[in-house]
Parts: sequence; C-alpha cells; structure tokens
Amino acid sequence: MQFRIRHWSHLLRTHMLSLLPSCCALCGSAAQQTICSDCLLQYGNRQQQRCRQCALPLASAAAEPAVCGACQKHPPAFDATVVAVDYTAPLDQLVLALKFGSQLALAALFSDMLRDAMLQQRNCALPTLLTAVPLSGERLAERGFNQALEIAKPLSRALGIALLPGAACRLRDTQAQAMLRPQERRKNIRHAFGVPAHAIDRIQGQHIGIVDDVITTGETLNELAATLKRFGAARVTNLVFARTGVH
Repeated sequence: MQFRIRHWSHLLRTHMLSLLPSCCALCGSAAQQTICSDCLLQYGNRQQQRCRQCALPLASAAAEPAVCGACQKHPPAFDATVVAVDYTAPLDQLVLALKFGSQLALAALFSDMLRDAMLQQRNCALPTLLTAVPLSGERLAERGFNQALEIAKPLSRALGIALLPGAACRLRDTQAQAMLRPQERRKNIRHAFGVPAHAIDRIQGQHIGIVDDVITTGETLNELAATLKRFGAARVTNLVFARTGVH
C-alpha cells in the first residue's frame, strides 16, 4: 500500500512539473531543471587541477592530485576537500539565494553538482559517514534552516552514505566568519565545536564527510575536522559546493 502511494505521488509530481512553467535560475530561459543545460555547461563544468587538501586551484597540472604550498607548510586537520564550482559570478548569487533568500530548492542542485564532482575525483575514497557544519542555536533560529544540512540530505541519499546531523555541535555562538579579516577567523572559531555524547561511538574510526556551502579560508572546516579527530574520527573530507579564491 505504501509503495503504491509513493508511486502515485511520484507520478503526480512529475506530471505537475511538466505542466508548470519553469525557468533557469541563472539566465531566466525556459528549463525543466533549476539551471538550464546551457548554463550548466558554461558555469558548472570547470574542471581544473586543485590542491587535494584545500581545493585551491593549482598553477600547473600534475599526474596525481597534488598539495599546494600553503597546505604543505601548515597542514590542515582535514585530509581532503572536494568542491563543485568556484565562488564566482553568477553562481555566487545562487549561494546567497539559498543562504539568505531561503531558496531551499537550490540545495538539491548543489547536491547534484557536488555528487558529480565527488564521483569524478581520482583516488579519492568516499566517506563512510556524512555530517554538516552545525549552526549555533541563535543562528538556526534566525535563519530557520541550516543550508549545509539542506545540501547534505540529498547528497546522503545520492551517494548512499549515512547522514549524522548531530555528529558535532556548536559550543558557543561566534561572529560570522565573512565579517572578519582572515587573521581573525582562526581565533574566532577556536574551540567552537564539540561532539555530543550520543555521537562519539558513531564517529569512532569513521571517514567523515563534512558538507558545507562555501569554503573561504577553511578555518571553520579545519576546526571542525580537528574536533572530530580528537573524538576518534579516522579521516575527514570536506564536501563543499563552492570555493572562493585566495584570501
């Protein structure tokens, strides 16, 4: 009975989508998906050689994924970072629309693009458990949702990897990282995360994938990765939709 209900519900949604007008979120042209095929090809398929740890673009291509000079000099706590796109126009506007405009339908698009980027990686093992960068209670109440978690939900289903939203928690509220200078971000986020007692056994020995919308300096992800490893995680890979340039 439940199968029949889900089946007919899926058919109804498919039929309604075929009847309702839809337009590309970038160019405004008619499209069945959130982004039309032309825009997806133009803006969403910029594969390039990146540092395997922080995902910054590398100046020269290498036969195997390389590590940039900054990560060699100051190795981060996370082991790898996979990104789908660069945080540049016009895709940056989609990130802002999700985060501050509550356009939650974009989360599924980000998840699809991140899934494809993950599956295209060479010699990159899939995580065994996913989580999302947690928001403070105050920030969550203000926004009404966690954009990283909204991306992580469909990504978990697409990759077939279990999602543990409460793998980590915020111990204190912090200033928005985007409002701080690069040198202030590390101090701002230090000791901001913890692992709840109920999650400690779940993360022991696991390869954790941390989902987020944007990586800039990487300080938030670095602090979160260090926290998860202190509580027993074996490996941490960041799965982030967009990567900003050098700061």
